[in-house]
Amino acid sequence: MCRPFPHTAGFMSIIRLNDLVARFLMVLAAVWAFTLCFIILADVVGRSFLDMPLHGTTEIVANSIVMIVFLQAGYAIRSQAMLRTEVLIDVLGPNARRIALGFADLLGAAFFLIIVIGAFDPAIRGFINGEFEGEGALRVPVWPTRFVILIGSAFAIINYLVLFYIDVFAPERHDDFGEPVRH
Repeated sequence: MCRPFPHTAGFMSIIRLNDLVARFLMVLAAVWAFTLCFIILADVVGRSFLDMPLHGTTEIVANSIVMIVFLQAGYAIRSQAMLRTEVLIDVLGPNARRIALGFADLLGAAFFLIIVIGAFDPAIRGFINGEFEGEGALRVPVWPTRFVILIGSAFAIINYLVLFYIDVFAPERHDDFGEPVRH
């Protein structure tokens, strides 16, 4: 049986802090998605009944959807709601399972690292140049979306590394937020 690192208590408090941040970002994304419902409703009502659309709705919604996805990515990873093939994992023994899960966690972290590397320069340039989307009455700044992609991807890396630690070094399986599961 694999023993956790001696400094597990300190690491568990870091995991708990990470989980609080993940939940906060998920709630923030949910509130923003709920707010988008009213923006879209106002646009539809304005177009249909008043012949006055809410200008910039398309740009706001397009950028918001991307931001919502990246705000919720860390929570989805941490709660193990990302795509997984349990069929292969279930037939493996405990040691092979830990290795396979750890490898998958590292692949996930590598994927988001590539996004961080690719998103860094566009985020900085978008902020410096004051990049906007849309024409006319409302122009929506793009740099906040680019920074949310950057920050959300960095947070996703952290969450994959947390899962790596739990999957590889923790002797028992854990629930969505690190608590041991009793079978």
